[in-house]
Amino acid sequence: MAEEISVDELVIARDRGATVIDVREVAEYLAVRVPGVRLVPLGTLPDEVDALPRDERLHIICRSGVRSLHAADFLLAKGFDAVSVAGGTMAWVQRGLEYETGDDR
Repeated sequence: MAEEISVDELVIARDRGATVIDVREVAEYLAVRVPGVRLVPLGTLPDEVDALPRDERLHIICRSGVRSLHAADFLLAKGFDAVSVAGGTMAWVQRGLEYETGDDR
């Protein structure tokens, strides 16, 4: 099972240039997201796996941490180093951290 990290740990990882993959649906992403995330909806993850970097840890986030755990487990099985963000985007916003809205794709 994938390791979970806190949003505080994600802040540190992002400051160091970590790749953050958001596995929510487009409408959720447009409503609110962690700045700098890459949108790869969970249903499209198997098709996108070859486009993801294999030489770094992937930080997977969703709304509350359930889908990100599934995605991280999937990626671990494919040979990636992946962790899930506990509490997801909701925990990020509740923590009072900066977030983005709207379409920047």
